[in-house]
Amino acid sequence: MDAIFLQLLNGLDKGGAYALIALGLTLAFGTLGVVNFAHGALFMFGAFGAVTLNKFLTLQQVVLDPVKKTAWGTPLEIKTPYIEAWLGDFGAILIDYSVPVSILLVIPFMLLIGVAMERGLIRHFYNRPHADQILVTFGLAIVMQEIIRHYFGANPVPQTAPEIVSGSANVGQWLGIGENLVYPWWRLVYFAFSAVVIFLVFAFLRFTTFGMVVRAGMFDRDTVGLLGINIQKRFTIVFGLAAVVAGVAGAMYTPILPPDYNIGMEFLVLSFVVVVVGGMGSLGGAVTAGFLLGVLQSFASMNEIKNIIPGIDQIIIYLVAVVILLTMPRGLMGRKGVMED
Repeated sequence: MDAIFLQLLNGLDKGGAYALIALGLTLAFGTLGVVNFAHGALFMFGAFGAVTLNKFLTLQQVVLDPVKKTAWGTPLEIKTPYIEAWLGDFGAILIDYSVPVSILLVIPFMLLIGVAMERGLIRHFYNRPHADQILVTFGLAIVMQEIIRHYFGANPVPQTAPEIVSGSANVGQWLGIGENLVYPWWRLVYFAFSAVVIFLVFAFLRFTTFGMVVRAGMFDRDTVGLLGINIQKRFTIVFGLAAVVAGVAGAMYTPILPPDYNIGMEFLVLSFVVVVVGGMGSLGGAVTAGFLLGVLQSFASMNEIKNIIPGIDQIIIYLVAVVILLTMPRGLMGRKGVMED
């Protein structure tokens, strides 16, 4: 029973990452009709936004100790982060909480990147075939990868969670199923964070005037335009919002998986499968499929399962996708007419 709950929790936090990236992908496709293969690179940019802030906050000043000496008789060097020297305990807190604090940097940065991508490149491919959109955005993703590799290298860059949530929580005690079921705090934080972001996106689209106009434009752009509404401007903002969702998902995931220049592409392929399984253009389908496939992949990684079917954890998502698409060609919640022309 402990193993089952553990795999369920693993699947939920992994599914949270899939759902957030797939949600952003679906926002871009549902509003603009663009298949954006650079969306995984936006996840990567968000992750390295957290890395950049951490590197900035941990820049150190070196002071020679006037009393203590090294074994060679030279003055001992004392290294202290500048931010801690200037702000004292508050500076130390900023360093400790650099990952969640990085969201304040990532949100405006990713919004700017998203709007620039849409205005500078994506808008020229609205009426082009999806194959053209895939090729140009895939090329853009490779360029973004190489930028990250140039400045940060090819090796993963470890990030630490805040000390207060660096250990494990006794989930078994909470659920009343024993004392042996423990789970990393930060993974629980990431699942809760994913749920909050998903709720905010859906609330924004459902309960605000801006969101209601966007949803109407997703179904009938021409009619909304005839009402005198600049729907294109709103779609540009939504594309920026999709970039923000991917960016904050990447930033918060860094303590779970140290980011490297290839992390975006790894998540992109799986997230496109999630989008297709959920149904192209369906926001609810993207979220549902994200958590469903995350949980299935987690259970497939159990040794008991892999001993029976070796390598099943690597292909389970694709097998499920094949079965669902054979029985439900539009996916779980796909709309009629989407990519069916």
